[in-house]
Amino acid sequence: MTMLASSGKTHRQALIHKGRVFNVFQENVTLPNGAAMKLDVIRHPGAAAIVPLTRNHTVIMLEQYRHAVGGTIWEIPAGTLDHGELPLTCAQRELTEETGYRAADWQMLGEITPVPGYSDERIRIFLATELTLSVQNLDSDEVLVVREIAFTEALKMISRGSIQDAKTICGLFMADAWLKEHSRGIT
Repeated sequence: MTMLASSGKTHRQALIHKGRVFNVFQENVTLPNGAAMKLDVIRHPGAAAIVPLTRNHTVIMLEQYRHAVGGTIWEIPAGTLDHGELPLTCAQRELTEETGYRAADWQMLGEITPVPGYSDERIRIFLATELTLSVQNLDSDEVLVVREIAFTEALKMISRGSIQDAKTICGLFMADAWLKEHSRGIT
């Protein structure tokens, strides 16, 4: 089996669009197999997502309006890292801002790369437990309703296609695996 080189080489990078959250670049690259091409790449600062789990084995979820997909979808709380911000700090901030909850216990579940074909975004996913009510503080572009769903029902919602958001699917499955591994499985 032939191993590919771990990375290509960027020869030129031109900013196409400077956005509020991310930038789009056109890059002239040579791929590990020697092919030369132009690629459009989204450069993203990264994000953190949270699976907030209550003592009653419910997960705090969002029914959130997303213009890009033309409607409301189910999601776990998440947000973009501020410049220089640690992923855990972002997760703690976003949990409170979006849901009005704080968590005393945090576990890093893992990291995902949602769309590696055209973006370098990485999302760190956390499990948040020992929740207490705080004060919700939504941004002006956040149109959402906070819902409490039985954890087992949330997993079934994935199978039924009710949950389609990639970070949410990954987060719920990662939380389920972590809970089972640490003898905190939910039946």
